[in-house]
Amino acid sequence: MKKYLSFFRLRFNTGLQYRSAALAGIVTQFFWGMMELLTFRAFYQSDPAAFPMTLQAACSYVWIQQAFLVLFMGWNMEMEIFDSIRNGNISYELCRPLGIYPMWFARSLAYRLSHAGLRCLPILLTAALIPAPYGLSAPVDPGSFFLFLLTMFLGLFNVVAFCMLIYMVSFFTITPDGIRIVALSATELFQGAIIPLPFFPDAVRKGIELLPFAAMQNVPLRVYSGDLNGAALEKAILLQVFWLLVMVLAGRLLEQLAMKRIVVQGG
Repeated sequence: MKKYLSFFRLRFNTGLQYRSAALAGIVTQFFWGMMELLTFRAFYQSDPAAFPMTLQAACSYVWIQQAFLVLFMGWNMEMEIFDSIRNGNISYELCRPLGIYPMWFARSLAYRLSHAGLRCLPILLTAALIPAPYGLSAPVDPGSFFLFLLTMFLGLFNVVAFCMLIYMVSFFTITPDGIRIVALSATELFQGAIIPLPFFPDAVRKGIELLPFAAMQNVPLRVYSGDLNGAALEKAILLQVFWLLVMVLAGRLLEQLAMKRIVVQGG
């Protein structure tokens, strides 16, 4: 475990060096969040009673989403990993006394956490200063904030486990571009990145909430905004744990199969 923690720290410290990229990301995410709020405002002004979330809850959802965008976005993968599989540099990884899956899992976690750590605080502070209902509201109580943190980290682990599946499947393809684009398009839609899941029709929403994508950003963002609680929250947390275990086990199985058939050309 110590060697993976060392690898995590190394990757985390490396990610903290990209301050200019973080500044550009903060500006981009802040203005993107403002555009989303203006869109929600236009819809809510037409008929506020027609929407399943209050405008304040929807605004908090957007700000938390933008502050922790790097944690949850499926497209935020490391192209270096795909390149190493495609060009044969994976051979250097195999020479290390480390397992490919846990090493890449620790690397992906550190990559997302370091980038989010540089961006989240300025966005949260700025959003908190915006007048209601367009700003970031505080959690209902300390218990809700604790549940938000718990579900956020479970959601992060689910995102990384899903990305690990894409990495492992890439061993069995000529190019990973096709499977990556399809998988990430599904992730964007079904995890609530485009619109929150409560805005879907009930029949569709109930099915989507059972998928692994809903165990990602959908749960923590709705917990913070106060839209998810009680028995529905307990079910959501159980599904987060369930899908995490399923995806990790599937990823380890794919790793074992890939290691048996991997061929590196050249010498």
